[in-house]
Amino acid sequence: MGFNAKEHLETIIIPYWNNLKESKNGGFYGYVSTKDLQVHKDEDKGVILHSRILWFYSTVYMTLGGEAHLQMATHAYQFIKNYCFDTKNGGLYWMVHSDGTPADSTKNTYNQAFGIYGLSAYYQATKNPEALELAYSLFSTIETWCRDSYGYLEAFDSEWKKEVESAICDQGIVAKKSMNTILHVLEAYAELLVADTHPAVQRALQRTLELVRDKLYNSEEKRFEVFFDEKMNSIADYHSYGHDIESSWLVDYAMDVLEDSYISTQSYIPPQVRKLGESIRLIDSNLADTIREKALVSGGVLYQRIGERVDTQREWWAQAEAVLGFVNEYSKNNDNRFLEAAKEVLHVIETQLVDKRPNSEWFRSVDLDGKPDMESPITEAWKCPYHNGRMCLELINRGFSTL
Repeated sequence: MGFNAKEHLETIIIPYWNNLKESKNGGFYGYVSTKDLQVHKDEDKGVILHSRILWFYSTVYMTLGGEAHLQMATHAYQFIKNYCFDTKNGGLYWMVHSDGTPADSTKNTYNQAFGIYGLSAYYQATKNPEALELAYSLFSTIETWCRDSYGYLEAFDSEWKKEVESAICDQGIVAKKSMNTILHVLEAYAELLVADTHPAVQRALQRTLELVRDKLYNSEEKRFEVFFDEKMNSIADYHSYGHDIESSWLVDYAMDVLEDSYISTQSYIPPQVRKLGESIRLIDSNLADTIREKALVSGGVLYQRIGERVDTQREWWAQAEAVLGFVNEYSKNNDNRFLEAAKEVLHVIETQLVDKRPNSEWFRSVDLDGKPDMESPITEAWKCPYHNGRMCLELINRGFSTL
């Protein structure tokens, strides 16, 4: 019968996250073990987890309706507003304790971007002006503290006085800048520009797309570089298959948003923006084709290559993003190879990654034999309804609800 995105949302993903809502301290429980599906109620709560949950429920409401979904979005919003902002120094904390008090006050640029992403979606769903004001406060924070003449920096201490180790640079590589942070700043700015067409955001989004074209993309390898020095020179032989296929549709979307913003404000697309769009769409098609050729193995997408070492795990988020990347490329070029690739990955998701136990969701990863990772938690700061939930929502909104 194929994969039904709406049914998957309503029977697996949404019920699982509904059950993690916490009424006493607010927000959502931050940790669930995979072996026994036990909720660890005293574990710290990731701010990035809550920003992504805010985006998810806001977008579910805009896509499917339902007052209960809006109430869940508001529950996440109130927790972020009341507990996750540093009202003294500005920006969002990285982690808070289970009761909402700060646990890790590090200011990751990546984290500020996801705050914008969630708040912008909530504003679109509710037209709550306070949410938009908070989103703009984070936009100002990033542009003030996290950007230099070359790109976006990674992380700072709580007072923005010195750079600190980034949660994004987690592969033993010391980097001043990363593709991952730039990608999600881009994503956040696109969502903010959809929420409110502001010239400053428009300029920032265009500048970031130019950074993607000029610095992230390796035209010889047809991939994105991952880690950079201060001046955006690549510093590692690293190919992130998951991020490249995610970028292949996400950067396309950001380019669409930028062009639409010019049409809505000026009634035409400036020549330099049109030229940028041509370059971006070719880059994104090359990324999708490279991943289909190099990383699609036995129906699933491999995780990454570092030097000569290939990580063959099928990470949950990379599979979700592969479906969207392949569907996006099929929609652009009507090339059936990409539609079939999307269906292959969905088969792996349905048969291997989705945990069939009651009241569960997706495993974090499976190996090439389909054996799930039972040691990593099924919910923690990074494991959220953002990638798999977004896959379902995008498929619905793109007319691919059933594949």
